[in-house]
Amino acid sequence: MSLAGMGAVAIWHDLLPEAKDEFYEWHNREHMPERVGIAGFRRGRRFAAVHGEPEFFVLYETDSAEVLSGQDYLNRLNAPSAWTRQVVPSFRNVARSIFRVNFTDGGGSGGVMLTTRFDIDAAHRKGAIEALTTRVLPPLVYRRGIAGVHLLLADETTSKVATAESKVRADETQIPMWAILVEGGSVPDVRAAGDVLATELKALQATHPETAIYRHEHTRLKTPWTAG
Repeated sequence: MSLAGMGAVAIWHDLLPEAKDEFYEWHNREHMPERVGIAGFRRGRRFAAVHGEPEFFVLYETDSAEVLSGQDYLNRLNAPSAWTRQVVPSFRNVARSIFRVNFTDGGGSGGVMLTTRFDIDAAHRKGAIEALTTRVLPPLVYRRGIAGVHLLLADETTSKVATAESKVRADETQIPMWAILVEGGSVPDVRAAGDVLATELKALQATHPETAIYRHEHTRLKTPWTAG
């Protein structure tokens, strides 16, 4: 397995330019340590766009999706710090979902991450999951330079509750239903894998695909001095 758990919070967002310095301080020094300190959270990673948009992609990996409907997490959402209340209103173009990890494989973590958000009609959902997990994604893991490939399926109900509880631009937040992450060592390697994936998704009748490539900026792991 390549991801650190079977649940995930994924957030894509832009940021007002004048808020960027404060965002980095807050995210590195308070927000990521706070989130990863919650019981069941294993790792937080932030990436910045090199191709496509939004500008930032943040991924928190958890033991399971159930961690993200638990009271510990909801308590944090319901009681944002003063610094959080100051910074987060500068977020723009936000997409955020709580996901179940449906497929994850690979040898480790990569410094570059391609993300593809899309939707598939309910009538084709079961067949698409089977095709992706048995035929499409496993070979991508073994392409040159690829460290991990992951299929994330949104828990729609939990995502809506968590978005509402966060009280941060909830009325403007998109909730992606499907996401595939491809991480590797270089932009050309993940782009080549993404080109193959795009062709397969078109054949599976995926709609509204949004793809971007990000470079890793910061990781927070659970440590002995964090809670949880």
